[in-house]
Amino acid sequence: MPWNQPGSGGDDRDPWGQNGGQKGNGRGGRDGPPDIDEVLRDAKNRIDSMFGGRRGGGGKGGKNGSSGDGLSSSAIIILLLVGIGAWVFSGFYTVEQGEQALELKYGAYSETKGAGLRWHMPSPFESVEIVNTTNIHSVFVGYRQAARGKRSEPVEALMLTQDENIVDIQFAVQYDIKDARDLLFNVSEYNPREIAESVVRGATESAVREIVGRNSMDFAITDGRQQLASETKVLVQEILDRYKTGINIRAVEMQDAQPPAQVKSAFDDAVKAREDEQRLKNLAEAYSNDVIPRARGFAARVTQEAEAYKASVIAQATGEASRFTQVLDEYTKAPEITRDRLYLESMEQVLSNSSKIIIDQQGGNSLMYLPLDQLINKRSNQAGGISNGATVGSNSSSSVFGSSNQGLRSTSRNVDRTGRN
Repeated sequence: MPWNQPGSGGDDRDPWGQNGGQKGNGRGGRDGPPDIDEVLRDAKNRIDSMFGGRRGGGGKGGKNGSSGDGLSSSAIIILLLVGIGAWVFSGFYTVEQGEQALELKYGAYSETKGAGLRWHMPSPFESVEIVNTTNIHSVFVGYRQAARGKRSEPVEALMLTQDENIVDIQFAVQYDIKDARDLLFNVSEYNPREIAESVVRGATESAVREIVGRNSMDFAITDGRQQLASETKVLVQEILDRYKTGINIRAVEMQDAQPPAQVKSAFDDAVKAREDEQRLKNLAEAYSNDVIPRARGFAARVTQEAEAYKASVIAQATGEASRFTQVLDEYTKAPEITRDRLYLESMEQVLSNSSKIIIDQQGGNSLMYLPLDQLINKRSNQAGGISNGATVGSNSSSSVFGSSNQGLRSTSRNVDRTGRN
């Protein structure tokens, strides 16, 4: 049965919990849903009661029309504590390895902190700027890196040399941050990396133009590349330090140096001719370094051989003279004995190299005997340096001269007479 029909069980309340059968219920005695303004007013009164406000109507708020003071004070304290905690917690920050954190108090520099979990007085009292000081950044002067390779920048690349020529030169610069405070306060606080790249590019271009302007074009495109890069690095660092930028130049490399495209072919020919000249010079020096020491060594060897031959001849002549003098002294003392001894020594020396055996018989004819077996043995032992014939001859001559002193003396006298005749 509908709630608003008679006989519905005596409960005349509507779906909103109001008594639909009573008059003067605050809705002007009208039946139906509550007024939307009344609902909003009731919600507003409830919210006001939570914060100690007064209700607009005579509800259950007590006779004085106010809510409980304990509930409103607790809510206010809780909200204040939550806000203070969030404000304090916003001051925590983390500094990674290789980074520097600069704390600013009212916009002025306060201190620099390293890696770790840090805290600072939250805004608006203090703020933090974190700068990475270990990353190595690259700046290109005269060209830019593109997806399909390098893109030339003629405004930066074309430079005037000392001999009034134009050279197309390109540099690559690597840098890092050595002082984050100088970078932020002397360069730019906003987008410091982009500003740092612009500063490094401008300083490098200025330094390269100064150094190239002091040298000739041939020096810049041939032998002076390494020197130009070294001088550029030093000069760029001096410029950056002069302005206290906090930037440290790690390396400066010359990527390319060539004449303009209009005269490139002529300069390529000149460079090739210069390289051929240097190559031929190197070959000549190598040949000279090989021939001269060899000639000097040969000359030293010949000189040493001559000195050795000279010393040998002098020593041999000195020995022969000394031996002759000694023999002369002995001959003066005993001429006949010395003559016999010289004869015997000479015959022994002659017969020691002969394979013939001579037999001298007393009162008979001399007989010459040729030992064929000794000749065969001598020929077979020549490779080993053994002379059996000489040994046999030496033994034979010894046996001959040792058989009888009288026979040797008679033989020597006969030979002496024959020699005199």
